Amino acid sequence: MEGTGIDKVIYTEEQIRAKVAELAGRITEDYKECTEGSPLLLVGILKGAFIFLADLARQIEVPLEFDFTALSSYGSATKTSGVVRILKDLDIDIAGRNVLLVEDIIDTGLTLNYLMGNLRARGPSSLEICALLNKRVANKVDLPIMYEGFSIPDFFVVGYGLDFAEKYRNLPYVASIK
Repeated sequence: MEGTGIDKVIYTEEQIRAKVAELAGRITEDYKECTEGSPLLLVGILKGAFIFLADLARQIEVPLEFDFTALSSYGSATKTSGVVRILKDLDIDIAGRNVLLVEDIIDTGLTLNYLMGNLRARGPSSLEICALLNKRVANKVDLPIMYEGFSIPDFFVVGYGLDFAEKYRNLPYVASIK
């Protein structure tokens, strides 16, 4: 890791793989009543959640559809600005649908809280959250996280879809940076 900007690995590729399998198993069990006529809608929050969503979706054993939204509250900083901008809205009407938001990391929770309110107003049958990482100590709002991968301390991490100024997303592990 010398010269890469990586400080230390927080979660290995193997640990992430095991956690994703565990979460997918729980989701499969909870949504086993979903059918082709009413598939579970996974909504990935871009850009960070795309790798997590892809790995998770391949292990969920119920019918699925996908959509994506993109929000911004960071820019190229390591702390959220608190101002949420929708960069890409959903393409699918979620009224009456079972919707599972797939997020890479929850920091303050303000961005996700904003999105939850926005999506609830569209009338989904259910709306739940699946997050790989949660910085509970940094949370400023209490979010109902149905599926949580790892709780992490309040430091900046990269890898497995998470970035710093668009770098490090492709790492197969989650690490802190120098």
